[in-house]
Amino acid sequence: MKILKLETNYNRNLFFYKYDFINSQTYSEKIENDVINIYPDINFQTFLGFGGAFTESSGFAYDKLPENRKNDFLKDYFSKDGLNYSFGRLPIGSCDFSLNSYSYSYKKDLSDFSIEPDGKYILPLINAAQKENNITFIASPWSPPAFMKSNHSLFSGGKLLNKYKQTYANYLTKYIKLYKNLGITIKYITVQNEPLAIQSWESCNFSSKDEVDFIVNYLSPTFKKNNITTKILIWDQNKEKIYNRAISELNSDKAKKEISGFAYHWYTGDHFENLNLLHNIYPDKLLIHTEGCTGFSNFNSNDEIHNAELYAHDIIGDLNNYTNAYIDWNLLLDNNGGPNHKQNYCNSPIMLNSKEDDYIKTLIYYYIGHFSKFIRPNSIRIAFSKFTDDIEVTAFKNIDNSIAIVLFNKHDFNKEYNLCINNKLIHDNLDSHSIVSYLIEF
Repeated sequence: MKILKLETNYNRNLFFYKYDFINSQTYSEKIENDVINIYPDINFQTFLGFGGAFTESSGFAYDKLPENRKNDFLKDYFSKDGLNYSFGRLPIGSCDFSLNSYSYSYKKDLSDFSIEPDGKYILPLINAAQKENNITFIASPWSPPAFMKSNHSLFSGGKLLNKYKQTYANYLTKYIKLYKNLGITIKYITVQNEPLAIQSWESCNFSSKDEVDFIVNYLSPTFKKNNITTKILIWDQNKEKIYNRAISELNSDKAKKEISGFAYHWYTGDHFENLNLLHNIYPDKLLIHTEGCTGFSNFNSNDEIHNAELYAHDIIGDLNNYTNAYIDWNLLLDNNGGPNHKQNYCNSPIMLNSKEDDYIKTLIYYYIGHFSKFIRPNSIRIAFSKFTDDIEVTAFKNIDNSIAIVLFNKHDFNKEYNLCINNKLIHDNLDSHSIVSYLIEF
């Protein structure tokens, strides 16, 4: 058994990985204390991969890098030696992390439809990333065009007018087809980013009734007429209301057939139990985390450990409750956490330096790496038991049968443990405020 240990500590503002090859010993039945058991033969959900969002702000920041650092940036995210990202989220039209607000059409017959606004910053970043890895894309609109809405604005909520539901279905279909023509396949789409939020930036309100009506009677039939196989996900907001939203929409056989799963964010707390409930009721539906960042109320620019630990805790909780993919927010931002045309700044795993001629990896980047580097696409979550809540744990079996295990300690004290798998034991210590991953090959 070959064991690779990856450890990240925070010391004097230096972030680093420490790789070790370590030995195991035969597990003794006399050892009963401080045990974390791993059970590779007990399987749960298939995990599809990790990723981030290709916003215009990220593309704008990427464009500022020198060519050699652009290449390094791509490898740091998408190569197997980097974070091995295999998912990407795309805004359909502008969002708050765009330089300006825009739609792809301003005419009721969509005769002027064009994805040209994406051409300067978003598409070049996508094309470059696709050369590093096969990427699965999920796309989300922040708002329909203003002329389709009740408030005649991209901002401040509003609703999609009934008379434009078919036009909007055609609009989304055109987007998917034009991207497909450029070699970018949109495998998943959400109907609306944060459908209950009324924001000062791009937003639109969809009730559960409106969302399921749009899917069943307009979007899905239009996709089928155009031979589009993109899967439709609902909700795309925080986890606290996802259960009630799901049962209110999947209340008919037709809705269950057309809705492939649920998308969600992390901004209102854990609510991991809701994911577990959804899986138990709808075991054939996907659960995809589509957005999270240390911005808004979570952001503490002076506490990198706090920011990184928010990620570790949320990723572990989601993975242990049937999440199938985990997508972060912006891939890259400037030193101020933007640009953002509504000053809704946040953090990202990689950020430009103040001179905008290089980039900085934050501690978040390294914490995400503990999961994405070793929990590979199409891996399967496996069972474990642990002796304490002081250590957070998740474990997966990759398609090559290697085992990836992540242990996380967010406390101010160290914790010793005995990691037991296949009658082998690893005795180790988890430092305070640290994260450790094991890759075990047999």
